[in-house]
Amino acid sequence: MKKIGVFTSGGDAPGMNAAVRAVVRTCIYNNIEAYGIYEGYKGLIEGKIKQLTSKDVSNIIQRGGTILKSARCKEFHTKEGRQQAFDNIKKFELDGIVAIGGDGTFTGAAIFNKEFNIPFIGIPGTIDNDLFGTDNTIGYDTALNTVVEAVDKIRDTANSHNRLFLIEVMGRDAGFLALRSGIGVGAEAILIPETQTYINELVKKLDDDTKNHKESMIVIVAEGDDAGGAYEVAEKIKEHCPNYDSRVTVLGHIQRGGSPSVADRVLASQLGNAAVNSLINNKTNVMVGIINKEVAFTPFQKAIKHNQKLNTDLLGLAEVLSC
Repeated sequence: MKKIGVFTSGGDAPGMNAAVRAVVRTCIYNNIEAYGIYEGYKGLIEGKIKQLTSKDVSNIIQRGGTILKSARCKEFHTKEGRQQAFDNIKKFELDGIVAIGGDGTFTGAAIFNKEFNIPFIGIPGTIDNDLFGTDNTIGYDTALNTVVEAVDKIRDTANSHNRLFLIEVMGRDAGFLALRSGIGVGAEAILIPETQTYINELVKKLDDDTKNHKESMIVIVAEGDDAGGAYEVAEKIKEHCPNYDSRVTVLGHIQRGGSPSVADRVLASQLGNAAVNSLINNKTNVMVGIINKEVAFTPFQKAIKHNQKLNTDLLGLAEVLSC
């Protein structure tokens, strides 16, 4: 390996910059030239590629977002687009690529490698924590803390007015963020895609809480919950209990932003370093993760298709503690 490229793709996640920094500096430590590919696969097709020095990644470990940017790229879904990306890889003489992102990023890497045999290593960067092959993904811990901080503030208003708040968090296909943040804020109910939501049971739970003179009620709703998002759930609750003073808050993209937590900075640094070392040792076309504090490697297809399983013990814990 003489030249290694790195890009970020998909939704941004706090800690991506820390991972980029680790990749670049590990390359430099091993006398390898590091190249930043701007705007993900789009930049690979358009040739937005630049050599990065140690100075280029100074003072970015604490920054949210991604200095390399991210963008959707319909062209990469075509054979012609991927051919152009391959031509640029050859033009810049890149020997391997580190791709930081989620399932869509790794799907593209797997297809590209199959067609052109370019070595790829994936680093899991997504706040959803839904990739198999790592205990945590980069950005997940920071997003959890962001949600908890926001809901703690909302709880103050809920207490002041004896209100029910339905708070929607990200998680179209996975409820990791909703479940852990719900436990962290002491939510009265947590609605996630992995379990079916029964509105009658939810209403009964809320009625019981009201009879127990709870001053406020918080329901955390993952955006992918089968009953719909927070607004849909609120409408269904209103049909059963029109007298409830309820409000809906959608946290939205605030969950993606902010300075990464220490846990995300350290995780990103570990994975960035491990990704480069893997390319050097000819271990490619896998996602690098941390399982039980040890570096682990998972083939792209397995990381994507075998989504991380939810901890069912936490579901039981949430029910017990919400009584």
